[in-house]
Amino acid sequence: MITVRSLLDDAWYARYEKICNLNIRSSIYDVTNACNLRCKGCYFFSSDEHLTGEAKDVSKWETFIDAEKERGVNLAILIGGEPTLHLDRVEAFYKRLPSFCATNGLLKVPRDRFPDMMVGISLWGDAPTEKALRGKDAFAISAKNYAGDAYTYYLYTITSQQLGKVETMVRRIRDIGVKVHFQLLSNDEDADGFSWSAEQLTDVRSEMDDLLDRYPETVISSRYYHQVLTTGTMLGRRFGWQECPSVSETHDTRKPQPRRLIRFRRWAADLYTTHRCCTSATRDCSTCKDGAAHMSWVMVNKRDHIRTAQDFQNWIEVYEMFAKLYRFIPW
Repeated sequence: MITVRSLLDDAWYARYEKICNLNIRSSIYDVTNACNLRCKGCYFFSSDEHLTGEAKDVSKWETFIDAEKERGVNLAILIGGEPTLHLDRVEAFYKRLPSFCATNGLLKVPRDRFPDMMVGISLWGDAPTEKALRGKDAFAISAKNYAGDAYTYYLYTITSQQLGKVETMVRRIRDIGVKVHFQLLSNDEDADGFSWSAEQLTDVRSEMDDLLDRYPETVISSRYYHQVLTTGTMLGRRFGWQECPSVSETHDTRKPQPRRLIRFRRWAADLYTTHRCCTSATRDCSTCKDGAAHMSWVMVNKRDHIRTAQDFQNWIEVYEMFAKLYRFIPW
C-alpha cells in the first residue's frame, strides 16, 4: 500500500509536516470597484464585474467579515479594483482574518497600520510593456514604495512580449530586496500581439525554470507549477471548467463535482453578489493562465499525487509555494 510516509525520506517528510495541517480556507473579496489604473487585459473591467454596487459603510463590511469568519474562512484575499483606495475596508479584514492585499503598488500600504499583512504587487513587464498595457511604468513607483519590505512580493504576469526579457525585471526586484512570483497573461481583451503560441509557452516554461534555479532567494515558484501552468495539464488531465477548483460554491452546478476549494466564494464589493470564479465569467476556461487557479488545482488533488515519490514531492512544492505567498509559512 502506498502511503505518504512510504514515498518520502526524512527531509521531505519534515517539509510535508509543516504544511499538512494548515487547512487553508480562502475566499476572494472585491474591496472596491474603482481603480487608479485601467490595464488592457484586466478581467475585472473587461467582464463588467465593476458594475455591481459597492457597500460604503464600514460597519457593513465588519458585519460581513465576521460572518465570513463564521463560515470558516481563514484567508481573505483582497482584490478589486484597487484595495488601497479604501484602507478602512482593508483594515476591517486585517483586524479579523489573515489577509492578503493585491495592489498595483501606486499607493503604499502604511506599515504602522498593517505591519505584517502580505502585499502582492501586480507587474506586467518592463517599462515599455507596462506603458503599453497599463498606461504607465507602475514598477518605477511601486519599487520606491515597497523596497526592502519583507511582507511584499511582485506577482509578475508574464506576457508573450516578455520572452527573453524576464530576467531584467527579476534582477531589479532582487535589487530592491523583495520576492517575485510568476503567472501568465490570459489576454482577456485580445491585446494585439499578446496571445500565446504553443512554442512560446514552451519557451517561457524554460525561462521560468532557469530563473528559479539562478535566483532561488528571489523567485518563489516551482518547476511543477511552471509545467502545469504552461501546458494546462496535470496527471494527464486538462485544465478547464470541469477541472477548475476556484469556482464560487454559489455558482458551482457541475456534475460530477471535481475536487475544489472548500467553501470558496468570490464576493463583489456590494457584499451580496458572488462572481463565477477567481477570475471572470467571460474568460474561456480552456485558455486561462491564472496562477492561483492552477496551483489550487494541484493542491486540491493531493490524493492523485500520492503515486510516486516525484509526484508527491511536486505536490509538496506547490503547496509550500502557496503557503509562502500567503504567509502561512516563512519564505
